[in-house]
Amino acid sequence: MGLIRLIAAPIRTIMRSRLFQIAVVVTIILLLQAADDNSLAGLLANGLDKIVEASLQLTSGLFRMKSFTRSVLTAGLMIAYVYLVCLLFFLFLYAAIRKAVDFVGRSNFLWLRNTIAHERGIAAYRAWEPFERIRPAHIAQEKWEEAFAWPADNKPPYPPQPQRILRGLLGYVIVIIAAAVLVQIFTPFPVLTWLGKLTKTVGG
Repeated sequence: MGLIRLIAAPIRTIMRSRLFQIAVVVTIILLLQAADDNSLAGLLANGLDKIVEASLQLTSGLFRMKSFTRSVLTAGLMIAYVYLVCLLFFLFLYAAIRKAVDFVGRSNFLWLRNTIAHERGIAAYRAWEPFERIRPAHIAQEKWEEAFAWPADNKPPYPPQPQRILRGLLGYVIVIIAAAVLVQIFTPFPVLTWLGKLTKTVGG
């Protein structure tokens, strides 16, 4: 397992590069555009074109678009939509692999339980070590972990996932609104006006 991780490390570094990810997305778009209309890839390309065209029509109500702006938005929206789909696909794939590894570990399939437990034990220790370094000497380790890391009722010491997702979305909304206000004040672009028109258009 360690050898596999060592070999896969440079590959994972390249795959995590945003530039590499954008290049893959552009390649997927080019392959979809070049596919036959009657094939699955051609149908996906047509669906992507329709979604982008609908987005452009929605955006055209906010500001006047000329040829260059329309071309840039078309390419940008295509890349953004395909990137989002790929991101969701790999998140789902990652979750499925995690579940499969959990099942293999619990059932000891192919006698891999010890290997998986060893790897996760190393990861858990590396995550726990910085937490332990700040423990005051007069506080017992059991009390310290029970207070901040491993409560007595076995509940995780962080809010439920829906609450964390809601907080994350709220944080993004606040950042976007703050950025829009700054752009509205310090640049000639009426971003808040555009957002207001977009909200009215989406709301009907």
